[in-house]
Amino acid sequence: MKHASSIALDALEGLLAQIREFDVLTERKRGVFYRKSSAFLHFHEDPAGFFVDVRTGPAWSRLPVNTAKERKALLSTIKQWR
Repeated sequence: MKHASSIALDALEGLLAQIREFDVLTERKRGVFYRKSSAFLHFHEDPAGFFVDVRTGPAWSRLPVNTAKERKALLSTIKQWR
């Protein structure tokens, strides 16, 4: 699974805007967010759709972000770990 291209990130811009509202996260590169000095969240794309890797504790979790429900679940996950 490859990292999300700029075209994929364009399709996710609404979600990116919502993630940018979390003041504890810093977007160091478009679609790549850090919490303090640690990588926290980044996007992938493949034929199955868009996915995000988000650090939940010491491990990464991969979540789909193709539907409104999936995007809402991601935002809830961010709220838990911010």
